[in-house]
Amino acid sequence: MTSTQEEIEVSYDVSNDFFRLWLDENMHYTSAVYDREDMSLEEAQENKAKWLYDFAEVTPDKTVLDIGCGWGSMIDYCVRRGCKEGHGITLSTEQLEWARARNLPNSKFILCDYKDYAPAKPYDALVSVEMIDHLCSPAQAREGLAVDIYRSYFNKLASWVEPGACFGFQAILRNRIPRTKQDLLDLQFTADVIFPGGLNPRLEELIQAVNPKWEIVQLNTRRTHYGRTTHEWRRRMREHEGFIRGKWGNKVYDEYERYLSICVKGFDNHWSSDVQMKLVRI
Repeated sequence: MTSTQEEIEVSYDVSNDFFRLWLDENMHYTSAVYDREDMSLEEAQENKAKWLYDFAEVTPDKTVLDIGCGWGSMIDYCVRRGCKEGHGITLSTEQLEWARARNLPNSKFILCDYKDYAPAKPYDALVSVEMIDHLCSPAQAREGLAVDIYRSYFNKLASWVEPGACFGFQAILRNRIPRTKQDLLDLQFTADVIFPGGLNPRLEELIQAVNPKWEIVQLNTRRTHYGRTTHEWRRRMREHEGFIRGKWGNKVYDEYERYLSICVKGFDNHWSSDVQMKLVRI
């Protein structure tokens, strides 16, 4: 099953002010794309949004939906660069509040599970950034259900657009399995404490699951980019250690210090990666 609203709120509703301390200025909580060594996090996150906007072939005369829209960062980019309407769905009440407070023109943000969403009319383009890790639980993956769960997701999204429409898709990936007990415990901590109910897909599962509704026309992996992104998040969070401990307590700081350190190590060691795909509705 998709992560429940309660599980989503564990992951994203610590506090908007907490995440604001260490994410980029526009509140992207997903991998940036660094095309230059001297890029700032802000520039690299804007660049990530540019890649997905282009993959989705969004233009000023098209409507676009972001599935798992977070704090509205991707729709913010689409509206600024040009779209007819930008909509976003999320299960996080804190993120919804932030996204709506942006007061973006021609935009709408909705608290809704994607399984329950029914657009009034087809969209011209879709984007989704690292939301799919909330769809399949570790237990379901062990039962061999992952591909079917992901295929149901891609099939449902296909019903929201016409043939020929494009989808800018990004996902965190799981890859190699660490071989030490402590590393396995660390990954379990991330899954159980920071993102309960979720699991990153494997690349081969996604490639199977897009069929029969979508064609992959371009695929970029971004492992090193996400490693750099999480390293920068940790650096920024550490700059506010005293404030975070004072306002939200030692437990919150210690858990996120551990989580971000696991992320940095995971991308360095190929336990995790990231992918961007340009999909076209068949």
